[in-house]
Amino acid sequence: MENKMPLLGEKFPEMEVTTTFGKMKLPEDFKGKWFILFSHPGDFTPVCTTEFAGFAKRAEDFKNINVELIGLSVDQVFSHIKWVEWIKDNLNIEIPFPVIADELGRVSSQLGMLHPAKGTNTVRAVFIIDPDGIMRLMMYYPQEAGRSIDEIYRAVKALQVADKSKVAMPENWPNNSILGDKVIIPPAADYKTAQERRNDDTIEGYDWWFKVKKL
Repeated sequence: MENKMPLLGEKFPEMEVTTTFGKMKLPEDFKGKWFILFSHPGDFTPVCTTEFAGFAKRAEDFKNINVELIGLSVDQVFSHIKWVEWIKDNLNIEIPFPVIADELGRVSSQLGMLHPAKGTNTVRAVFIIDPDGIMRLMMYYPQEAGRSIDEIYRAVKALQVADKSKVAMPENWPNNSILGDKVIIPPAADYKTAQERRNDDTIEGYDWWFKVKKL
């Protein structure tokens, strides 16, 4: 069977992983919850340390919207444990989520996270998976650029609202420069609906194909 990287809208591949919290099965162990899998190039590196601190500080915010966090790198589990301890001892920040030890690179290879130009290190990848185990968003960053935890939180929140209300989200929602926190009504799927929207002044918007509303 072909081992290919999953695409958006496909099932996250089933796998058993070794973590700082013990063995876990993905996506099974997060069934019914959203989860974010994020990789880092290596333990005991400055940019990764700032990112882990950032995720840890927002972990409760993610949990409050039914999102679990899980990290990953190709380091061994004992290295993860020592690094997590270092963060606690030196930055006074507890890492409350598991970290996958992908020392053989199986998970990283399957998810396209290895950086050919940087040896065997993983890129800074982010995968957002929904409660049904479907891959909903993928982001890849080079080793040189740290991620924005605020943007990752914003993205998963936008996906949740879009699913619940059957709408689309504008740029930088809920702080779009044109629409503010309003959302976009899905475009008309046929000519009749398009004409109805063109003549309906009760629906806010700029044209029949660009209608918005406040939730």
